Amino acid sequence: MAKSDKRVKITLECTECKRRNYITMKSKINDRERLEMSKYCSNERKHTMHKETR
Repeated sequence: MAKSDKRVKITLECTECKRRNYITMKSKINDRERLEMSKYCSNERKHTMHKETR
């Protein structure tokens, strides 16, 4: 079975420490703009904003 090109792998980067902590999937059709979410950063030891990198 072939993988769909509608969902792509993205990397989330912490806005405070600038490290790339998470890898997740998103839909190219539904979410055209960059993803931004609050996730736990183990380096900062708190919840911080993580943004999608290209």
